[in-house]
Amino acid sequence: MEKFSGFPAGELRFTAVPDLFFARVLPHIDSLAELKVILHFIWVHYRQTRQAISFNELLADETLVQSLAVIDDDVESVLRQGLAQAAARGVLLHLRLETEDGPHDLYFLNSERGRQAYSRFSAGEMGVVAVGGAEPAPTAPRPNIFELYEDNIGLISPIIADELKDAEATYPPEWIEDAFKIAVENNVRKWSYIRAILERMATAGRGDIKKPDEAGKSWYTDEESQLIQR
Repeated sequence: MEKFSGFPAGELRFTAVPDLFFARVLPHIDSLAELKVILHFIWVHYRQTRQAISFNELLADETLVQSLAVIDDDVESVLRQGLAQAAARGVLLHLRLETEDGPHDLYFLNSERGRQAYSRFSAGEMGVVAVGGAEPAPTAPRPNIFELYEDNIGLISPIIADELKDAEATYPPEWIEDAFKIAVENNVRKWSYIRAILERMATAGRGDIKKPDEAGKSWYTDEESQLIQR
């Protein structure tokens, strides 16, 4: 057994796992394959902006492959077993899409956003190209809101984590990236500032958000300025 050397000092990235998982799901899981697949799926889900993840992407994930290989050398069978159990339990949603290239198995986290994405794919509003169908997961996915916060502001408190989840469910990923970029450029590394930028984007439009002009006049109003100083 390779001994873990411990978590290093300094700021670490965290993956949010709903408390309900520990209270309602974990006590009933008796399959190591299912547990590993669910936890890895949640990790990938929150590290990427897409709501659907294909079977082929998961099978091409080296970290997951190494994890499942501990159970059995036939990683594909173990992965199918874990996914089937997670879907039967209701943690994941499974959708098989028939295309000209053949069938594609897609999986969604059974959350509000996941259910919405599942409905869109089921209705044909989105296709397998949108999730990279038979292609491996990208090596450099767009950072999610938690990564952006940790990289540019610092550690995430439970209260901030809830606000970040709400923002991620409300605003498009490109808006969130723009808001963090503006905050960094203006050297105002506060969530209240970033939140105010996103709210202004929603009311005034994304293109109207600019950094302070040469006279030093900021884009936000006096009321928003007071909010940012809190």
